[in-house]
Amino acid sequence: MKKLYAITVAIGLFTGGCRTADNRLQVASPGDEDPQLQSVRVSAVETQTTGAEGEQRIATADVPKINRLPNVSSPTVQPVAYQQATKTQAPDNAEAIPAPGSKRIVESALNLGSLEGIALQNNPAIGQAAARVEAARGLWVQSGLPPNPTFGYSGQQLGSGGTAEQQGAFLGQVFITGKKLRLNRESAAWEIQRAQRELASVRLRVLTDVRISYYDVLIAQRRRELAANLVDISLQGVQAAESLFRGEEVSEADPLRARVEAGTARILLQTSTNQHQESWRRLTAVLGVPEFSLQRLEGKLESDQLRLSWQETLQQVLTASPEITAAIANVESTRWAIRRAIAEVIPNVDVQAIVQDDRSTGSTNANLQVTLPIPIINRNQGGIRQARARAVAAAQQVDRLALDLQTRLATAFQRFESARNQVYQYSRKDGILETAERTLDLIRTGYKADEFGVLELLSAQRTYFQTNLAYLDSQRELWTSIMEIRGLLLRGSLQN
Repeated sequence: MKKLYAITVAIGLFTGGCRTADNRLQVASPGDEDPQLQSVRVSAVETQTTGAEGEQRIATADVPKINRLPNVSSPTVQPVAYQQATKTQAPDNAEAIPAPGSKRIVESALNLGSLEGIALQNNPAIGQAAARVEAARGLWVQSGLPPNPTFGYSGQQLGSGGTAEQQGAFLGQVFITGKKLRLNRESAAWEIQRAQRELASVRLRVLTDVRISYYDVLIAQRRRELAANLVDISLQGVQAAESLFRGEEVSEADPLRARVEAGTARILLQTSTNQHQESWRRLTAVLGVPEFSLQRLEGKLESDQLRLSWQETLQQVLTASPEITAAIANVESTRWAIRRAIAEVIPNVDVQAIVQDDRSTGSTNANLQVTLPIPIINRNQGGIRQARARAVAAAQQVDRLALDLQTRLATAFQRFESARNQVYQYSRKDGILETAERTLDLIRTGYKADEFGVLELLSAQRTYFQTNLAYLDSQRELWTSIMEIRGLLLRGSLQN
């Protein structure tokens, strides 16, 4: 029995040191990590800034060498709750942003950059995509690990009453051949790259939604102020009509019509207030903080005319879009999968060693067994065929995405050019806005001098209001199309 005990201890020590020579898992400390490998790390809560510089920081890291060890020790993604500053909070009601001229305007420091930072911290879609990156890293680790050795008890002729028994222990190990484990990790490394590109795509979509929602709120804010301005103008018209009526210069119909117009303006103000609150709620949903109270946003709609070239913009989209880079990474992964499927034909070697104590002779003997399958019938024909078909499908996916991006860009580009022309026609010198304002001033002055009737005054007020609303609608269309185009780009920037 002492011999059997010694044999068992020896086998256990051998088991602890058993490793496949070509497939050792090397874990480097963070300080020793290769800089190229550090680019694999993806943070789900990194705050970005707006504009071309902020979009440059959204760019995905350079693809590391796929025969290196990607970082597998990144921290898990944790949601970060955004805490509002008390001085910027405002009640979520119709009085949060009073009409122009009010002394109780609730100001805040919220602009597009701060909203983007809040969304990157709190939007769950980003955390979900970051978790997929971590899952791909886990797959990389697991796919390169060799199988565990087996250890057990062996007994023969146990019914001989102890005279001819042979008892011992055995140790087995399957050795993976054909560099299959290395090929597994080559393919899994590209899966990490694909997941990382998909994370960049999700972040870009979230930022695009934030930017579009930001301009929706900003324009709704302007519409609300415009409606409040119309109420003031309508009330001034009522006062002027009543003053003329008291002076017996007009009939009672004039102040009555003016009151109807003022009542209509109040309805429009309430509608604009409701639209403002709705756009704010949609913005907070994109930010991931739906309980965020209504506040006034900083920013401006007016800007210099933007000039975009279709060919240059299309080229930037096709070369820098994270959707394209993710699809290309998938192609590379499927190519390595083909090599792995071909290597599957090479049989693995199963080695088993047995050491026994022979009671009949009082000696110790050992057995060695080596087995491997003969690839005659199953040569992984179906697996190789499947891997090649998947590689073809992945390559076709890249072409399909390129066409889809061109279609989306064409739609957004057409809207951009049309909206830019409308904004220019409204806002240029002697344009529609300036003409409508001058017309209202002239008719309002002429009405007080009894040169125009109340119907002409009310018509001029409606024209002024509708013209400004149409201008805001064209501004919204312009900025929405700009943000959609920018959302298709990763490193591209819009040049004035």
